[in-house]
Amino acid sequence: MVGLEQLLGLFVAAVLLAAAARRVGAPYPVFLAVGGALLAFVPGAPVFTIPPEVALALFVAPVLLDAAYDTSLRDLRDNWLPVTSLVIVAVGLTTAAVAWVVHSLVPAIPWSAAIVLGAVVAPPDAVAATAVLRQLKPPHRLLTILEGESLLNDASALLIYRLAVVAATSSSFSLTAVAPAFLLAVVGSVIAGPAFGWLILRITERVEHVPTSIILQFVSTFGVWLVAERIGLSGVLTTVCCAMTLARTAPERIASSTRIPTSAVWETAVFALNILAFIFIGLQMRPIFASLEVADRAGYFMVAGAVLLTVIAVRLVWHMSFNAVARWANTQYGFNPPRPMLRPSIGSGLIISWAGMRGIVTLAAALALPEGFPYRDLIVLTAFSVVLGTLVIHGLTLKPLLRALDLHDGDPVGRELTTAREAALRAALGSLKSEKSPLADFLRLEFKVRLLDQSRASTAARPAPAALRRIALKAARQALFDMRATEAIGDDAFHRVEQELDWLEMADGSDRQ
Repeated sequence: MVGLEQLLGLFVAAVLLAAAARRVGAPYPVFLAVGGALLAFVPGAPVFTIPPEVALALFVAPVLLDAAYDTSLRDLRDNWLPVTSLVIVAVGLTTAAVAWVVHSLVPAIPWSAAIVLGAVVAPPDAVAATAVLRQLKPPHRLLTILEGESLLNDASALLIYRLAVVAATSSSFSLTAVAPAFLLAVVGSVIAGPAFGWLILRITERVEHVPTSIILQFVSTFGVWLVAERIGLSGVLTTVCCAMTLARTAPERIASSTRIPTSAVWETAVFALNILAFIFIGLQMRPIFASLEVADRAGYFMVAGAVLLTVIAVRLVWHMSFNAVARWANTQYGFNPPRPMLRPSIGSGLIISWAGMRGIVTLAAALALPEGFPYRDLIVLTAFSVVLGTLVIHGLTLKPLLRALDLHDGDPVGRELTTAREAALRAALGSLKSEKSPLADFLRLEFKVRLLDQSRASTAARPAPAALRRIALKAARQALFDMRATEAIGDDAFHRVEQELDWLEMADGSDRQ
């Protein structure tokens, strides 16, 4: 029981740190990272361990599914080139550069272990970056690129990580021998993900009990990851493809009475997993420090500092080079995006280059290394140092940088949001066209107030009849689905209006048959 009390105490302390971060306007992962670092120096700190084989599934799978569900495929496709350059080239360059630096400083480390470290620290995490940026309403294109990168670079980095771990722990590893299986895993994951999504939806759409539905969602999320890994597929790619399939199909088939509490639970779970990841990695630092001689500590910290500088420099050099080429191409051939968006500029390049904060995926990948892995302590210490360093350096300077650059794009999501609200309102009112009763008039007024965001005082007194409300909501939702299907709006505007319609539907329980 003492261990449980200590863990709960650490959890409460982490929640208070996150609250303090919000109070000062800093991203909460920054304070969690600092708190995790301090745990290594707290006398009598508890020792908790987590089985390495479950670390990635526990910490990454739910976070990844939550992020992938909210990702706009349309916006990703519009920005596929910068996203691809960060997901593939930046991850590859960072992994290679870190491996070279570490092997130069520690010649005894096997190349496979050095590559593992490079893959662990390669993928940035958008949680901290977007926590900073969303407060300032930055250009939507920047958020799309950063969130898309964070979603997909986990796949590329963890695929490299997986191969390197096998190479380090196997006496007979051959890249030519595993390459076909590697490619098959990628293709199989892209196929299996949507199939899992279809199966999960077929099961959960029949469940009306909300707590049961939410539990099934979490069980299926972990199940998809574990099954994919067990049969040799990529857990990351399979989970991402599964989530994107659910995002396209679930809104039409899941009731708002389930969707609203589900959203709140998932947000809480992702927050809790971030807290637990920083607690566990912080607690692992203490035995690492205790086992090191004083002279060795200086060497480990030198490696950690060199890796931190490397990941920052590689991202900055690569993306600013890519940005320069993109600006040159736009000058030569014109900038003709499929829809209004921010034109690539030096300022936008600097923001993306400076938003390379590492987070939960790096921590989980370090924790997932098996005991006895070559130079595991060095890898874990360096990974946490990179997370802490990038969060503090980037996390506390990104907001001033964005304010100084003063980038604006005319709020394309806001315009789409207005368009979607107006279309949903027209469809709802059109469905009530033949209704002449006073109650129908009241319902028309309520929809105008809700969807046009006017004063709600006049509609708060009494609910509209459920039957008429269902008719109007059905028409409004169909208009919204049609707009997303034709790509007149993106997923950001879609989910915002969907939530407004959910609350409207929940106003008097009209979703209950």
